Amino acid sequence: MGKEVLVDLSHPFGYGCPLWPYFEDVKIERMHYFAKSGVLSQKVTTVMHCTTHMDAPAHVFEGGRYVHEVPLTSCYGEAVVWDIPKGKWELITAKDLEEANKKLPIKPGDIVIIHTGWHHYWGDTTMYFCYSPGLGREAGEWFVEHKVKAVGIDNQALDHPLHTAIGPHGPGPLRPDICEEYKRLTGRDVKEDFPEWEPCHNIILRHGIVGWENVGGDIDKVVGKRCRIAGFPIRWYRGDGSIVRLVAFIDEDELNDVPDFVYKYGTQ
Repeated sequence: MGKEVLVDLSHPFGYGCPLWPYFEDVKIERMHYFAKSGVLSQKVTTVMHCTTHMDAPAHVFEGGRYVHEVPLTSCYGEAVVWDIPKGKWELITAKDLEEANKKLPIKPGDIVIIHTGWHHYWGDTTMYFCYSPGLGREAGEWFVEHKVKAVGIDNQALDHPLHTAIGPHGPGPLRPDICEEYKRLTGRDVKEDFPEWEPCHNIILRHGIVGWENVGGDIDKVVGKRCRIAGFPIRWYRGDGSIVRLVAFIDEDELNDVPDFVYKYGTQ
């Protein structure tokens, strides 16, 4: 055995970071800087649902737990990182989860991180936010049935993009052109195949399962592995979600031999 190492599974946060289509841009102002005050102090204006983050139950249903009410034990524990590669608009089904579970089995109370490979498209792009694969009702019910503690996925949301307001749900469609493209390519309306608004969100969060979105960083180093995962929110009273630093703890001898993931921005 080698020594335990920490692997960052988080995308960078900062000015210009990619955002889900209906959120305002991140604003960062220097209130004090060295030429003015001899110190650097910055003011950040942001939604918490950007970069790698956790959704609190209060984000999706009335009376749900706020961030400060989510137990820290729900954000840390034994985990598997499943490889479920998917392409444009593909839905992750219960069958996909069963197959992954055969290869790398979970125990009740484990954390499941899903690697589709979509984190490689991370950016302010239609590809990442509108064309990603994703989860739906089947997956949400599977996680509840198997007593999963927390779920993370390397794409734009806990739900498939066409189960969200990108499609014809809630305040959507935010991207009518995407809905038109889907019908042109499949011959079906989006609501025929994706009739519900964020079913996976609602199912898992109502059952106390923590959800992390936009998992990224060096996830390729731990895909197919068992490890420990931590993704703690800030202690935000009545918060609806929180940016997290998602980290895997793993023996260095278990790491996949892949290069560090290098971002095109946010590395200066």
